[in-house]
Amino acid sequence: MASGTSGTNSSSGAAQSTDKAPSSAEKWGFPLIELYRLAFTFYKRNSGKAIHLSYEDNLKLIAFKQQAALGPFNTSRAPALGVLDVIGRDRQQHWQLLGEITREQAMEGFVDLLDTMCSAFRPYIEAVRQDRDETLRKELRLMEQEKEARERQENAQQELLEEGYKEELQRRQLQDALNKQTYQQFKLYAEKQFPGNPEQQAVLIHQLQREHYHQYMQQLHLQNQNQNQNTEDKSHPEEENAPGNNNNSSTDLPNAMEGLKLGDVETQQQQQQLAEEQHGHVEQTEGVGQDQLGEEEYDDYVMICPAKIWTRPDIEQFKTEVSAGDGDGVITIGHGDTVTVRVPTNMNGKCIFWEFATDSYDIGFGIYFEWAKPVTNEVTVHVSDSDEDEDCVDEDYLSTTEDLESGSLSQERGAVNNPTAAPKAPISIIVPIYRRECYNEVYVGSHSYPGEGVYLLKFDNSYSIWRNKTLYYRVYYER
Repeated sequence: MASGTSGTNSSSGAAQSTDKAPSSAEKWGFPLIELYRLAFTFYKRNSGKAIHLSYEDNLKLIAFKQQAALGPFNTSRAPALGVLDVIGRDRQQHWQLLGEITREQAMEGFVDLLDTMCSAFRPYIEAVRQDRDETLRKELRLMEQEKEARERQENAQQELLEEGYKEELQRRQLQDALNKQTYQQFKLYAEKQFPGNPEQQAVLIHQLQREHYHQYMQQLHLQNQNQNQNTEDKSHPEEENAPGNNNNSSTDLPNAMEGLKLGDVETQQQQQQLAEEQHGHVEQTEGVGQDQLGEEEYDDYVMICPAKIWTRPDIEQFKTEVSAGDGDGVITIGHGDTVTVRVPTNMNGKCIFWEFATDSYDIGFGIYFEWAKPVTNEVTVHVSDSDEDEDCVDEDYLSTTEDLESGSLSQERGAVNNPTAAPKAPISIIVPIYRRECYNEVYVGSHSYPGEGVYLLKFDNSYSIWRNKTLYYRVYYER
């Protein structure tokens, strides 16, 4: 075939491919420029290897390539040819034969011509398209998975918020139910204490209701803890310091509400006994022959301020300092035992401070205040076995066999067995007993004196059936 004929056919072929360019590009699934680049890469990589074209076909493809890259042939832009450069002259002639077709038409002509001359080109393009589509599908799946993960996280956060809201709602419902049960008794008592003063009466009623709620939840928590503790310790004797072993009092709220419903029949009787238990210490103290407690002293007991508790990391230095002392600050608490450190208020002080830490394992800690005039200024330590009946007033006060709404069974038994026995001093809970992870850091706290009395620092190891605990503690007061 002559060169002129070839050029004419190429031009007409280019014109024909121009007419069907949109359908070809759309059918093949690629933009024209991307399809052209794939075709040119395939041609360069396989020419003379996988595909074998004639000299004339190669000239046609190179002409389309020149037209796509530089546009129509221009003598001023064409490279100079040597006298013997036959191949260069043939290439320029084929380029000239393409005339004024556009670069897009030249790209389309290159693709169609290569497809006509090489049967392996179309499968190659299909494979590339499938690979691209698979990559896109993977990216879409990944995006969908990330979206689903974000939605699950948002849903989980929303559920946590809803659970927190429900828990707070249950807590308020329980407190409202307790307040309704005790309001009349507390109101009568407040009217006796502050006759003609509604503001002081309201403050006293609110404080009594809040303390009653706290005592009720503490009692319920202790009952549930005692029911589950033996089973947990026997099942996991080596995991007693795990954070998950701590019972959360918030889980007691449904049980507390159910308990209130079951107890509605005896509400009036329980209210009367509760009022006698919480406020009977005033009449008892007046009948012992001591100085009568005035309204100001009782208010000090009722309006007790909360303690301040914090931690610090220098646990090893603290243990060294306590061990270097006279030795009174280091105690070994046996398994199943509870240690009570009795610290009387000092007439020259106004605030108590405490610090404590342990070796390797946690310990239960709480602090109470006994409203009784100290008989000594010395700090004393008392060890009690959980299997024994303790003589300490505060342990009877928190006995899990008693119901705070039904009155103190121990006081009733004591009154029956020994009518002449002296009444027990009342106790306020400043910090409830909970297990503290004091083997990692030093627990520190302070509390302003509410009045004259004795602080009871409780270190509880009753939940442990195997391990003894080494305790390092220090107590002092501020002037």
